[in-house]
Amino acid sequence: MIERIIDKRAHDLGGGFEVGRVLPFPARRMVGPFAFFDHMGPVTLAPGIPRSLDVRPHPHIGLSTVTYLYDGAMTHRDSVGCQQEIRPGEVNWMVAGSGITHSERFEYARAHGALMHGIQAWVALPTEFEEVAPSFHHHEGADLPTWQEPGLKGRLIAGSAEGMTAAVPTHSPLFYMHREMEPGATRLLPAEHEERAIYVAAGEVDIDGQRLTAGQMAVLSRGFDVAITAHLSSVVMALGGAPLGERYLFWNFVSSSKDRLEQAKEDWRQQRMKLPDGDDQEFTPLPEGK
Repeated sequence: MIERIIDKRAHDLGGGFEVGRVLPFPARRMVGPFAFFDHMGPVTLAPGIPRSLDVRPHPHIGLSTVTYLYDGAMTHRDSVGCQQEIRPGEVNWMVAGSGITHSERFEYARAHGALMHGIQAWVALPTEFEEVAPSFHHHEGADLPTWQEPGLKGRLIAGSAEGMTAAVPTHSPLFYMHREMEPGATRLLPAEHEERAIYVAAGEVDIDGQRLTAGQMAVLSRGFDVAITAHLSSVVMALGGAPLGERYLFWNFVSSSKDRLEQAKEDWRQQRMKLPDGDDQEFTPLPEGK
């Protein structure tokens, strides 16, 4: 039932803010269209934290970014003119397509202090949509189906699963789900999507007789319903969908074409990509030789 277990690895985003990187992994680059999966925190940020901890303006192509928080707040600004604070249980979904730049800053934490905890994922776009016009979408409340049953609360963040569909504008078959499970609770994950994975953001669960602890992702075998049982109070993310074929990654760029990556690199070197509105005083250099 479990094809592979992946442990998060420490990765510094620059300025000292460290995340746990899960995808891409050398032996498993993607799960469905999910090409990137970072676990932020939990970390307590004190009032007055330096701006060096912020995620400074940077570019993307060929993907959608998905920001989802359990605790804290972040301020998003982008080059299509959007500014949006994101809070727990909400979704910031940014379609990079042909090219977008954005920043994510800890402005609330800088003013008030905050416990920061959440996930940022990248969803690769199908080839026919890789050059779609960039856009930004914020969703909360009724846009994101929620349910409750004994021992479990759930929210569908994006895509379709178990007869539910979120309002987030996706471009290929996928699902992305948040579950909060009490000790002893058991819940099936149906085999309705071709590729699936479970990530334990907090707590400890059992999948097919194997114990997973916080910071571990289980990539599941195809074609089987899988039971997930919580041993502790647990936060579990379920994700996956239809595979898109090979994708190449460099820094913040994702594409089915190596030539397109080279073009994006040169566009950023030459500063031909517009910086975020209201946040254009910083420039993150291209990591040469990466």
